[in-house]
Amino acid sequence: MQISPHDDLLLVIDVQNDFCPGGALAVNDGDAVVPTINRISRRFGHVVLTQDWHPAGHSSFASSHPGAAAFGTITMPYGQQTLWPDHCVQGTAGAALHPDLSTVSAELVIRKGFRPEIDSYSAFYENDRRTPTGLAGYLRERGLARIFLVGLATDYCVYYSAVDARRLGFEAVVIESACRAIDLAGSLAAAWTGMDEAGVQRIADLA
Repeated sequence: MQISPHDDLLLVIDVQNDFCPGGALAVNDGDAVVPTINRISRRFGHVVLTQDWHPAGHSSFASSHPGAAAFGTITMPYGQQTLWPDHCVQGTAGAALHPDLSTVSAELVIRKGFRPEIDSYSAFYENDRRTPTGLAGYLRERGLARIFLVGLATDYCVYYSAVDARRLGFEAVVIESACRAIDLAGSLAAAWTGMDEAGVQRIADLA
């Protein structure tokens, strides 16, 4: 696939220590995306990063709900919410971007999930599907209409970001070699189905 370095954007999703091996919510083989993303990012004139950035005691943490277990679900005012181990707590080493991830060319870092009462998977919206992060407005003002997505995890934050990009009228392309999944109870297959239905393109790699 041909890219336009000045018109296309690389969106790097949540490549943080807590999502890599040894982290609080490790994605299997998560750190393997780092060299691939670093290689790919050199092709782009525009790069944006996202960063999960939860306050301590966030409502999506299982520890915030007595008797609840991690990876269970509860009903929140905005719908069903998966409960997670405490992760990406603001200012901690786990919330930091992976130390080997090249951030030199990043023009913007979007922090999400910082509101205590609501989780945020998508780079565009909180989980209520209404509260925006501001990324869409930024991209439109910059004249950037096609987004290539990489990072962690394929079936959660990459998936929600890609589908929201399409919902907002952007072209969206997921680069598989630069993503890894949690795959919780069939979530990866469901995510690919959802992305296909939304018109998200999928490529193996970007040479």
